Amino acid sequence: MKKLLRKKMIALGLGAVLAVGAIAGCGGETKEAGGAVYRVGVLQMVQHGALDAANNGFVDGLASRGYKNGENITIDQQNAQGDQSNLKTISQRFVNNKVDLIYAIATPAAQAVANETKTIPVVGSAITDYEAAKLVQSNAKPGGNVTGTTDYLPPKQQIDLALKLIPQAKTVGALYNSSEANSEIQVREMKEYAAEKGLTVIEAAVTNVNDIQQAVQSLVGKADFIYCPTDNTIASAIANIARIARAAKLPVLAGDETMVKTGGAAGVSINYYKLGFQSGEMAADILSGKAKPADMPIASQEEAKVIINKETAQEIGLTIPEELLKAAE
Repeated sequence: MKKLLRKKMIALGLGAVLAVGAIAGCGGETKEAGGAVYRVGVLQMVQHGALDAANNGFVDGLASRGYKNGENITIDQQNAQGDQSNLKTISQRFVNNKVDLIYAIATPAAQAVANETKTIPVVGSAITDYEAAKLVQSNAKPGGNVTGTTDYLPPKQQIDLALKLIPQAKTVGALYNSSEANSEIQVREMKEYAAEKGLTVIEAAVTNVNDIQQAVQSLVGKADFIYCPTDNTIASAIANIARIARAAKLPVLAGDETMVKTGGAAGVSINYYKLGFQSGEMAADILSGKAKPADMPIASQEEAKVIINKETAQEIGLTIPEELLKAAE
């Protein structure tokens, strides 16, 4: 009788161990003494100041809600270095590893991830228009597994700033990557507003960084200033763009503060660190079960600031009105 009871207890014990193992293997989580450890994959399109800031902000946003890397989450940081095939490979790896959430920085990164999974939550950042990029059903109600924050700022703000700095301007050169959906949207809106202001637009579209030098030089002597949208290809090459433009005394207006500080003349910009922080808070709500991507509207940053690069302005002979100097950083 005692032997039979002992066998039953051993069998129950083994069953309990197997049950715990099965639970630990569900949902892409691992179990430790402290509870669940969630796995988060981060896919950054390319390395440049704005996207780096959005990445740092995301990690801090998660931490502010109690999700700290190395404690109750593990973050797998990956950078595609601007390569489409890398985007696909990394996205597939995240899906195969069954991560609990993916943070996609920039439109191409989010599109690559969204093509690979319809179930893993995806939080994006540094994306202009989720709906136009076919990432969500609508920006107000995403309806799927993708949500996030937008870096959209009306292009008219850049044009208005340019006309305050260069009131005699008649022609604007649009420098952008024609294969980036977010850039096409911004340039299209800019052209419409520029027409209202009586400006002629010369497009200098590129498909990769190798085209940029020739594109910038094609605007020298023709444009009164260069308009750069929040474009990842352009941002990654801003130092080279600024070098050519400064030599030609050609102001560069950009929608990203890091681009302005790296050599542009001026711009109106949101804060990409804060944008990433917002995305981190949204990710925390998803991990905690408080919200689902389908029901989370795309979030934006209401405040924008004027950025003036005084050193560049002085070098190219650009006079900054006193009112702008007071309002600018």
